[in-house]
Order: sequence, then C-alpha cells, then structure tokens
Amino acid sequence: MAASLALHEVKDVSTVVPERDALALYVHWPFCVSKCPYCDFNSHVRDRIDQAAWREALLADLAHEARLLPERRLTSIFFGGGTPSLMEPETAAAVIEAAGAHWVTDDDIEITLEANPSSVEAARFADLAAAGVNRVSLGLQSLDDSALAFLGRAHSVTDGLAALETAQRHFRRVSFDLIYALPGQRVQDWQAMLDRALGFGTGHLSLYQLTIEPGTRFATMVARRDFEPLGADASAELFELTQERTAAAGLPAYEISNHARPGEESRHNLAYWRYRDYAGIGPGAHGRRLGQRTVRHKKPENFIAAVARNGHGLVEEEALSAREAAHEALVMGLRLAEGLDTDELTERLGAELVEEAAVARLVRLGLLERRRTHLAVTSQGRLLLDSILGEIAA
Repeated sequence: MAASLALHEVKDVSTVVPERDALALYVHWPFCVSKCPYCDFNSHVRDRIDQAAWREALLADLAHEARLLPERRLTSIFFGGGTPSLMEPETAAAVIEAAGAHWVTDDDIEITLEANPSSVEAARFADLAAAGVNRVSLGLQSLDDSALAFLGRAHSVTDGLAALETAQRHFRRVSFDLIYALPGQRVQDWQAMLDRALGFGTGHLSLYQLTIEPGTRFATMVARRDFEPLGADASAELFELTQERTAAAGLPAYEISNHARPGEESRHNLAYWRYRDYAGIGPGAHGRRLGQRTVRHKKPENFIAAVARNGHGLVEEEALSAREAAHEALVMGLRLAEGLDTDELTERLGAELVEEAAVARLVRLGLLERRRTHLAVTSQGRLLLDSILGEIAA
C-alpha cells in the first residue's frame, strides 16, 4: 500500500476548485517529550507509550469515521500533534494503508507529518518516507539559540538545521515553522533570520507571531510580569516586513501565516480553509463531516477507554446550523489570499455569508476586494481582519 501512496508530481492547487466528494484526514498524536510554554495544543508528556495499543486505537477510530463517510475521495492525510515524529513509522504506515483501504485516494495524495528536530534522525525519516509520508512540517521555531531557550525548545539551531537537511534529503516537500514577534525582537534581527530561512530552499514556510494563549505557562509568566509581550505596532511592522520579504523571495502568503511557492501550498490546510469536509481522529481531534462538528476525547487515557468501550473516541457530535456554518466558512475563507466565493458557499451551506452593504463600504476603503462573486481581504485589510469579520458577517 505504501508504494501506491509514494511521491508524485505536485500540482498547482492555487487554482483548483475542490470537488464535493473530496475528503481530508487529520490524525492527532498527543505525545511530546516536554510541554512548550507557549503551546495550548492538546499535547501530553508520558513516561511510557504503548505504541501497539495506540496503533489499534487509531485504526478503530479511523474505521468509525470511514463507515460514516463512504465513497469519498481522500486528498490528504495530516499527522499532527503533539509530536507525531515520536510515532513509530509502523503506526504511520498502518494508518496510511487503512485509509487507502477505506477510501479511494488521489494518485498524488499529500501525506504530511509534523516533526520536531529533537525527536528525529535520518533512520526515522527514511522509514517514514517508506511508510508513505511525502511531506514534512518541521518545528524549527527559531534560528537563534537564545530564542529557542526562551521558547522552551529542546533542540539547538545546529540540531534544527541538521534535521532540516535530513528532511530535504528524504522528502520532496518540506516546510518549517518559525515564531517571531518575540519580546524585544528588533526589525533588523527578524529580517536577518527570515532572509536566512528563505535561503534554505524549502517551498513552504509557516511564520507565526507569538501569541500568549490562556492557560499556558507564558500566560502565567506575563501575569507575573516576568516579560512583556511585543507591542501591537512593533508586531504589525514585523508582519508587514514578513509579507514583503517572502513575496520578494517567491513564497508569497497564501494564508495569514503560511507562505509557499505556487503549487506548494498545503493542500490539507486548504481543505480546512475552503470549508470542506475532513475526518479528525485521535485524542482531541476536531473534524467536520456532513454538516456536523466532531470532537474526540482530549486526554489520552480517556480516548483509549472510549475506543475500547464504543469503538471510537468521540466525545461530541454537533449539527451546525446554516448560519453557524456560514460564519465559520467566512472566518476561514478570508484568511486565504485567494479569498472565497460567497455565492458558491451560500448555495452549498444554505445561508448568506456577508452583509453586502458593509462589504461595499469596506471595498471603498480599500480593505476588501470584490471580483464578481469572489471576496478577498486586501493587503491593507489583513491587519484588521478581526474587525472586518465583525462588520461584514451576515
């Protein structure tokens, strides 16, 4: 099975309109070596992980979703976390093979796995590639050792660059993450780091501003005044610089925080942002299928118990109203540089997405662009996206 899902030529997805039978699969691996102070994802540190038990639980959870979503065309698989590179390659191979048995898969299916530099080595990447993974997203987070220490990362810059070189040797498509707008970060320092990152030759970069999420260790530290987050004006200046430098290097933003050469956009994430169905399995995984929002148990032990009891890890299935779905589609679609087709979504979801009078006013102000039925945020409007959504949502 792995051979049938091996590397294929990458198509330019920026102009592809997803078909209605298309389906994406998200697989959550919840375990990490340690918890980063900025992270609010569903991640857990455990002394021991029964890999075989987790393999069987994920396969059972997958089979449940497949029974509810028959005769779909699988376009992508995304192993997220947590730290999926801590997963045994045999587990990834088993999930990929099972997904191919449950659904028809695209010949050039995108199969992504998130990895941390401190948890990977050449043998593991080689085995993951043999299992069918053809795209890796590497959590470098910074190219400065002091910043990595502040972010609580377990790797050094040297470790990160070695992992990046290994990834580029084994996978045709490689992306990596950087976090910027750190406390006290200067424009010239971020520009130098970004230019260095652009020189590594990957076709995709995810560039996130540091946000202080409730419930994280950083939130506690800010409350204690251990450090002061970078101000809004300074963060905006770094954001604008990021857009300029990535565009000049041929990796323009196709989403607020994601940059790619044309044709190397993450197809899996495009399925989210274009508001298509995706099955989510594993602890804490969210999904969207047939007008429902699905949520799995977050705590690993609760998830395992639920699968043993019920044959799946679901804790919540909620039918979305047409209005709720329309609002979600608007929020996600306007993150994309391509924007969204309001008429297509209105027809598909059964509810109006926008107030046209508010749209017309923001078009006149240069914050939105309207091309027939297509609506997109302009470069001037990107920094005001939250306010724009509040004004135009139907």
